[in-house]
Amino acid sequence: MLLKIRAVAFDLDNTLWDVDPVIARAEQRLLEWLRENCPRIPERLSPEDMRAARLALAAREPHNAHDFTYLRIASLTEHARQSGYPEEIAQQAFEVFFAARNELEFFADVLPGLERLRTRYALGTLSNGNADLELIGLADFFAVSLNARGIGAAKPDRRCFERLVHDLRVEAHEVIYVGDDPLLDVEAARAVGLMTAWMNRTGQVWPVEVRPADINVRDCIELAERLGT
Repeated sequence: MLLKIRAVAFDLDNTLWDVDPVIARAEQRLLEWLRENCPRIPERLSPEDMRAARLALAAREPHNAHDFTYLRIASLTEHARQSGYPEEIAQQAFEVFFAARNELEFFADVLPGLERLRTRYALGTLSNGNADLELIGLADFFAVSLNARGIGAAKPDRRCFERLVHDLRVEAHEVIYVGDDPLLDVEAARAVGLMTAWMNRTGQVWPVEVRPADINVRDCIELAERLGT
Protein backbone atom coordinates (compact mmCIF):
# COMPACT_ATOMS: atom_id res chain seq x y z
CA MET A 1 0.00 0.00 0.00
CA LEU A 2 2.87 2.41 0.69
CA LEU A 3 3.81 2.23 -3.00
CA LYS A 4 0.59 4.10 -3.88
CA ILE A 5 1.35 7.11 -1.72
CA ARG A 6 1.62 10.43 -3.54
CA ALA A 7 1.39 12.86 -0.63
CA VAL A 8 2.61 13.03 2.98
CA ALA A 9 0.75 15.25 5.44
CA PHE A 10 1.73 16.11 8.99
CA ASP A 11 0.26 17.15 12.26
CA LEU A 12 2.39 19.96 13.72
CA ASP A 13 2.43 20.29 17.52
CA ASN A 14 4.39 17.43 19.14
CA THR A 15 4.99 15.93 15.70
CA LEU A 16 7.43 18.47 14.24
CA TRP A 17 8.26 20.29 17.50
CA ASP A 18 7.67 20.01 21.24
CA VAL A 19 4.75 22.34 21.86
CA ASP A 20 4.54 22.39 25.66
CA PRO A 21 7.57 24.65 26.31
CA VAL A 22 6.49 26.87 23.41
CA ILE A 23 3.05 27.50 24.91
CA ALA A 24 4.49 27.94 28.39
CA ARG A 25 6.90 30.61 27.12
CA ALA A 26 4.14 32.34 25.15
CA GLU A 27 1.88 32.40 28.20
CA GLN A 28 4.71 33.90 30.26
CA ARG A 29 5.41 36.53 27.59
CA LEU A 30 1.72 37.43 27.56
CA LEU A 31 1.59 37.67 31.35
CA GLU A 32 4.60 39.99 31.43
CA TRP A 33 2.99 42.21 28.78
CA LEU A 34 -0.28 42.35 30.68
CA ARG A 35 1.51 43.29 33.91
CA GLU A 36 3.26 46.16 32.14
CA ASN A 37 0.42 47.46 29.96
CA CYS A 38 -2.84 46.59 31.71
CA PRO A 39 -1.96 45.41 35.21
CA ARG A 40 -5.53 45.24 36.51
CA ILE A 41 -6.11 42.12 34.37
CA PRO A 42 -3.37 39.94 35.97
CA GLU A 43 -4.25 41.43 39.37
CA ARG A 44 -7.77 40.07 38.95
CA LEU A 45 -7.01 36.87 37.08
CA SER A 46 -4.27 34.27 37.25
CA PRO A 47 -3.15 32.38 34.11
CA GLU A 48 -5.24 29.46 35.39
CA ASP A 49 -8.28 31.74 35.66
CA MET A 50 -7.78 32.92 32.08
CA ARG A 51 -7.43 29.32 30.87
CA ALA A 52 -10.64 28.41 32.67
CA ALA A 53 -12.38 31.34 31.01
CA ARG A 54 -11.36 30.06 27.56
CA LEU A 55 -12.65 26.60 28.39
CA ALA A 56 -15.92 28.06 29.64
CA LEU A 57 -16.28 30.10 26.46
CA ALA A 58 -15.71 26.99 24.35
CA ALA A 59 -18.42 25.20 26.31
CA ARG A 60 -20.86 28.09 25.81
CA GLU A 61 -20.01 28.38 22.11
CA PRO A 62 -19.34 24.84 20.86
CA HIS A 63 -19.45 26.10 17.28
CA ASN A 64 -16.28 28.08 18.07
CA ALA A 65 -14.56 25.52 20.29
CA HIS A 66 -12.17 24.52 17.49
CA ASP A 67 -10.86 28.08 17.05
CA PHE A 68 -8.10 28.71 19.58
CA THR A 69 -7.41 32.16 18.17
CA TYR A 70 -11.02 33.26 18.61
CA LEU A 71 -11.24 31.81 22.11
CA ARG A 72 -8.14 33.64 23.28
CA ILE A 73 -9.03 37.01 21.71
CA ALA A 74 -12.65 36.88 22.86
CA SER A 75 -11.62 35.96 26.39
CA LEU A 76 -9.01 38.70 26.50
CA THR A 77 -11.62 41.15 25.24
CA GLU A 78 -13.90 40.24 28.13
CA HIS A 79 -11.04 40.48 30.64
CA ALA A 80 -10.17 43.95 29.32
CA ARG A 81 -13.76 45.13 29.53
CA GLN A 82 -14.21 43.82 33.07
CA SER A 83 -10.96 45.46 34.14
CA GLY A 84 -11.80 48.86 32.69
CA TYR A 85 -9.56 48.78 29.61
CA PRO A 86 -10.52 49.38 25.97
CA GLU A 87 -11.35 46.19 24.11
CA GLU A 88 -8.61 46.89 21.56
CA ILE A 89 -6.13 45.78 24.22
CA ALA A 90 -7.16 42.19 23.51
CA GLN A 91 -5.80 42.17 19.96
CA GLN A 92 -2.53 43.72 21.09
CA ALA A 93 -2.19 41.14 23.84
CA PHE A 94 -2.93 38.30 21.45
CA GLU A 95 -0.26 39.51 19.04
CA VAL A 96 2.29 39.29 21.85
CA PHE A 97 1.21 35.72 22.60
CA PHE A 98 1.08 34.74 18.93
CA ALA A 99 4.56 36.01 18.16
CA ALA A 100 5.98 33.96 21.03
CA ARG A 101 3.86 30.95 20.06
CA ASN A 102 5.65 30.92 16.70
CA GLU A 103 9.15 31.17 18.16
CA LEU A 104 10.14 27.52 18.30
CA GLU A 105 12.77 24.94 17.47
CA PHE A 106 11.97 21.98 15.25
CA PHE A 107 13.12 18.55 16.25
CA ALA A 108 16.56 18.00 14.72
CA ASP A 109 15.29 15.45 12.19
CA VAL A 110 12.54 17.68 10.75
CA LEU A 111 14.41 19.74 8.15
CA PRO A 112 16.54 16.90 6.73
CA GLY A 113 13.52 14.61 6.74
CA LEU A 114 11.32 17.11 4.90
CA GLU A 115 14.09 17.78 2.38
CA ARG A 116 14.17 14.08 1.52
CA LEU A 117 10.42 13.62 1.44
CA ARG A 118 9.69 16.55 -0.83
CA THR A 119 11.87 15.11 -3.58
CA ARG A 120 9.22 12.43 -4.11
CA TYR A 121 5.95 13.50 -2.48
CA ALA A 122 3.64 16.48 -2.21
CA LEU A 123 3.72 17.62 1.41
CA GLY A 124 0.93 19.08 3.52
CA THR A 125 -0.02 19.92 7.09
CA LEU A 126 -3.24 19.66 9.07
CA SER A 127 -3.29 20.94 12.65
CA ASN A 128 -5.81 21.77 15.31
CA GLY A 129 -3.45 24.49 16.53
CA ASN A 130 -2.79 27.99 15.25
CA ALA A 131 0.91 27.85 14.43
CA ASP A 132 1.87 30.04 11.46
CA LEU A 133 4.25 28.21 9.12
CA GLU A 134 5.26 31.47 7.43
CA LEU A 135 6.43 32.93 10.73
CA ILE A 136 8.04 29.65 11.74
CA GLY A 137 9.91 29.30 8.46
CA LEU A 138 8.51 26.00 7.17
CA ALA A 139 5.87 27.21 4.71
CA ASP A 140 7.97 26.59 1.59
CA PHE A 141 8.01 22.84 2.24
CA PHE A 142 4.26 22.43 2.03
CA ALA A 143 1.85 22.58 -0.89
CA VAL A 144 -1.11 22.63 1.51
CA SER A 145 -1.30 23.99 5.08
CA LEU A 146 -4.59 23.69 6.93
CA ASN A 147 -5.78 24.27 10.47
CA ALA A 148 -8.98 23.97 12.43
CA ARG A 149 -9.68 27.73 12.33
CA GLY A 150 -9.53 27.80 8.54
CA ILE A 151 -11.61 24.65 8.08
CA GLY A 152 -14.23 25.45 10.69
CA ALA A 153 -13.78 22.13 12.48
CA ALA A 154 -11.10 20.31 14.44
CA LYS A 155 -9.71 16.81 14.26
CA PRO A 156 -11.11 14.17 14.62
CA ASP A 157 -13.93 15.67 12.52
CA ARG A 158 -13.75 13.95 9.14
CA ARG A 159 -14.19 17.28 7.35
CA CYS A 160 -10.60 18.11 8.26
CA PHE A 161 -9.19 15.13 6.41
CA GLU A 162 -11.63 15.44 3.52
CA ARG A 163 -10.46 19.03 3.02
CA LEU A 164 -6.84 17.90 3.20
CA VAL A 165 -7.35 15.27 0.50
CA HIS A 166 -9.29 17.72 -1.67
CA ASP A 167 -6.63 20.42 -1.45
CA LEU A 168 -3.80 17.96 -2.14
CA ARG A 169 -5.69 16.87 -5.28
CA VAL A 170 -5.18 13.18 -4.69
CA GLU A 171 -7.30 10.25 -3.54
CA ALA A 172 -7.54 9.52 0.18
CA HIS A 173 -5.61 6.25 -0.09
CA GLU A 174 -2.77 8.15 -1.77
CA VAL A 175 -2.12 10.27 1.35
CA ILE A 176 -0.28 9.14 4.46
CA TYR A 177 -1.03 11.26 7.51
CA VAL A 178 1.66 11.51 10.17
CA GLY A 179 0.88 12.45 13.76
CA ASP A 180 1.56 11.76 17.41
CA ASP A 181 -2.01 11.22 18.65
CA PRO A 182 -3.49 7.73 18.19
CA LEU A 183 -7.06 9.04 18.15
CA LEU A 184 -6.99 12.56 16.69
CA ASP A 185 -4.36 11.71 14.06
CA VAL A 186 -4.25 8.00 13.30
CA GLU A 187 -7.76 6.73 13.92
CA ALA A 188 -9.42 9.88 12.55
CA ALA A 189 -7.36 9.86 9.34
CA ARG A 190 -7.93 6.15 8.78
CA ALA A 191 -11.71 6.66 9.09
CA VAL A 192 -11.56 8.84 5.97
CA GLY A 193 -9.43 6.34 4.05
CA LEU A 194 -5.95 7.81 4.49
CA MET A 195 -2.87 5.76 5.21
CA THR A 196 -1.43 6.51 8.64
CA ALA A 197 1.93 6.86 10.39
CA TRP A 198 2.32 7.18 14.14
CA MET A 199 5.13 9.55 15.09
CA ASN A 200 6.23 8.05 18.41
CA ARG A 201 9.15 10.21 19.51
CA THR A 202 9.02 9.34 23.19
CA GLY A 203 8.57 5.57 23.25
CA GLN A 204 4.89 5.60 24.15
CA VAL A 205 2.85 2.38 24.27
CA TRP A 206 0.12 2.15 21.65
CA PRO A 207 -3.39 1.92 23.20
CA VAL A 208 -4.64 -1.64 22.84
CA GLU A 209 -8.19 -0.55 22.04
CA VAL A 210 -7.11 1.31 18.90
CA ARG A 211 -6.16 -0.40 15.65
CA PRO A 212 -2.45 0.27 14.96
CA ALA A 213 -1.21 2.75 12.39
CA ASP A 214 0.04 1.46 9.06
CA ILE A 215 3.58 2.31 10.12
CA ASN A 216 5.26 3.51 13.30
CA VAL A 217 8.26 5.85 13.12
CA ARG A 218 10.39 7.63 15.71
CA ASP A 219 11.21 10.70 13.59
CA CYS A 220 11.12 12.25 10.12
CA ILE A 221 14.33 10.56 9.01
CA GLU A 222 12.88 7.13 9.69
CA LEU A 223 9.69 8.20 7.93
CA ALA A 224 11.67 9.19 4.85
CA GLU A 225 13.49 5.86 4.92
CA ARG A 226 10.26 3.89 5.24
CA LEU A 227 8.79 5.81 2.31
CA GLY A 228 11.79 5.15 0.09
CA THR A 229 13.48 8.54 -0.10
